[in-house]
Amino acid sequence: IAGAFGGTAPVHIEPRYRQFPELTRSQVVWSEMLSGFMWFWILWHFWHSSDSVLGHFPYPDSSAWTDEELGIPPDDAE
Repeated sequence: IAGAFGGTAPVHIEPRYRQFPELTRSQVVWSEMLSGFMWFWILWHFWHSSDSVLGHFPYPDSSAWTDEELGIPPDDAE
């Protein structure tokens, strides 16, 4: 794993209390590429197979619902 992402792994890493880790340029480039690919994958599949997220059914026509189905009491009820 030491040479997988360019460079060599340090033998010992000093602890850093409440400080950001020191990242190498190759780590930043790899993280940007992986996150870019992740969002491409998510958005591509959402665009091309949105039924997996939104469902495989036709959306109901809400204008065809009756007052009873909507829970609205009749006009003459008090």
